[in-house]
Amino acid sequence: MELRFPEVETPDDAALEKGRRLFAGETEFLKGVVAMDGLPPADRVEVCFAGRSNVGKSSLINALTGRKGLARASNTPGRTQEINFFTAGDIYVVDLPGYGFANAPVAVVEKWQRLLKQYLQGRQTLRRVFVLIDARHGAKAVDEEIMSLLDSAAVTFQVVMTKTDKIKGKALDEALAKTRAALVKHPAAFPEIILTSSEKGDGIATLRAVIAGVE
Repeated sequence: MELRFPEVETPDDAALEKGRRLFAGETEFLKGVVAMDGLPPADRVEVCFAGRSNVGKSSLINALTGRKGLARASNTPGRTQEINFFTAGDIYVVDLPGYGFANAPVAVVEKWQRLLKQYLQGRQTLRRVFVLIDARHGAKAVDEEIMSLLDSAAVTFQVVMTKTDKIKGKALDEALAKTRAALVKHPAAFPEIILTSSEKGDGIATLRAVIAGVE
């Protein structure tokens, strides 16, 4: 029986080199957006990263770009309350606000979650959302909420498992099985999963290559 949502195969040398070149140049913070009218011109392909608070999103973006301080990491979940745009080569890399629990007033949480939904449903140049799932836990109900939103917005999303260095063997297999069971229910899900560790560098070259191949 064919495995649904297998781990992505290692890209070939040409794809790996394309990904390396994309992030080898200057990667700059462009702006933080708090309202739809503040979005930059939709003049290039965009990929974005979504994940519940404390999933390691900032660390992953920093690992991709090779710049430790580019995306701000924080021990306070929900610190990022803006849609942050970065330029990498000829694409935008977008860091979305963390979803789920957040150390912020309810009104503030509702405001940025509303902005998140507007962005996902209305950005024509958005080609793929990378939904980050903590490998120690697998997909949770709050992750499925964002997956359902992406289904309704008809935006392709691909799961990236983070912190794979923190878990091994049977426990990782169980987290993957849990995540695959969730993905089966979502038509917008890309059919392959990427496993990463920002701390060890595992899967980073593969993720770069996948991003570089998005058109």
